[in-house]
Amino acid sequence: MELFGIPIQTIYLYTLIISGSLIILYLFLGDVVEGISEATGFLNPVLVLAFLTFMSAIGYLLEAFTGLSSILIIVISSIASLILDTLLNVFVLIPLANAEESLVYTEDSLKGRIGAVIIPIPENGFGEVLIDSISGRISKPATSFENKEIEEGKKVLVIDVKDGVLYVVPHNQY
Repeated sequence: MELFGIPIQTIYLYTLIISGSLIILYLFLGDVVEGISEATGFLNPVLVLAFLTFMSAIGYLLEAFTGLSSILIIVISSIASLILDTLLNVFVLIPLANAEESLVYTEDSLKGRIGAVIIPIPENGFGEVLIDSISGRISKPATSFENKEIEEGKKVLVIDVKDGVLYVVPHNQY
């Protein structure tokens, strides 16, 4: 079968090369194109390019290795591409979109947190505090905000963070 005077197998190959190249470009320039998918709500560039890539690859392979009619090959490759695109969206893209962006914390995010003293904090000295977080445990050097001694095992409240050192006060739970 020919379309616009070009064999359909060649059209599949060109579509595969162009959509594959656009996917690679999207990897590098994805933030620029991100606005398009946000604006439309339903038109995700990744899914459109993946559909074209799957369809052209399956169509090219079926044209090259089977004797099926070109119309049947278009139907088969479209259905298979739709299934693969749906699987890609459900099992890869949606979980990635819902994943936590980063497990990194900032020093400012530690202010107001409650931790436990694991190395006693002497008067006018330094000890160590362990803070439990969603991503794990954070152990940081600490000193008393009021320059008072704080024993091991006491709960403390982080008041300030300067140069990586937590300034803490004993925390009384009611």
